[in-house]
Amino acid sequence: MNVLVTGAAGFIGSYVARALTQRGDRVIAVDSYNDYYDPQLKRDRVAALLSPLGVSVQQLDVADQHAVDALFAEQRPQRVVHLAAQAGVRYSLQAPREYLRANVDGFLNIIEACRSHPVEHLAFASTSSIYGATTDIPYRESQKVSQPVSLYAATKGANELMAHAYAHLFGIPMTAMRFFTVYGPWGRPDMAPLLFTRAALSGNPIQVFNQGQMRRDFTHVEDIARGVLGALDHPPGGEQGAPLRILNLGRGEPVDLLRFIELIEQAAGRAIERRYTEMQPGDMVETFADTRLARELFGYAPQIAIDDGVPPLVAWCMDYFGAAQ
Repeated sequence: MNVLVTGAAGFIGSYVARALTQRGDRVIAVDSYNDYYDPQLKRDRVAALLSPLGVSVQQLDVADQHAVDALFAEQRPQRVVHLAAQAGVRYSLQAPREYLRANVDGFLNIIEACRSHPVEHLAFASTSSIYGATTDIPYRESQKVSQPVSLYAATKGANELMAHAYAHLFGIPMTAMRFFTVYGPWGRPDMAPLLFTRAALSGNPIQVFNQGQMRRDFTHVEDIARGVLGALDHPPGGEQGAPLRILNLGRGEPVDLLRFIELIEQAAGRAIERRYTEMQPGDMVETFADTRLARELFGYAPQIAIDDGVPPLVAWCMDYFGAAQ
């Protein structure tokens, strides 16, 4: 089938586009290649993961309404995986308008295009950050998510509300996928896994927030990609209201942040100097996904344990960035 993937030069998007192509789908891949982090890393991802499969990534900004509508009119995608967004919790404190433009205006353009050019299913990225101040763990999709602690999370909550309205009004089948701390080779350089790994390789210190008393449901990117394909293949029906489904996609095994740092140290063969500090605004102490819905729906079962996932990440980082940075 024809599948549009937005954010296809991004971390998760490149793996999803690759997995779709490998199973025989025709992928229409777009990305804005913005400079939130080095666009060269995005181009190198595409060259490594997608170009060998014959997939090219067209430059397109989803906040450009006319460009999005023209893309749908020309390509007529049957299904859409919308991953393009302004990511990052902490950056949302510095550049809030970028989040409204990319995450709210951009999402509106996508769902309007799905309305004008009907699709079988729209699966889009939400986030574990949406659970915000909720302390009832593990996080379940049925929980109220009305207490976001970052603008990034608030924009993703807005996406879910917008999706419900459009699913209800226009019958567009949609799935919101709440991703939990994704890591792996070709990851985002602003996230802790790469920040810690690059520090280990360069001998630089790291900041460890909340005095290290944090836990994250680290989930390997290949498990996330498998989850995205599973979600995409199972559009929701409208039997119980609007055809909107919300799914947690995480490993379901939170890991102490200090344990994750130790695994990086072991793989790198070097200790990391730690500078403990207070909690950052917008951060969450713990994330923990209840993944029963995805498991029951399509057999979602993450395969890569943290002990097996960290060494290849460190090896890729050494290869890509160099052992001495």
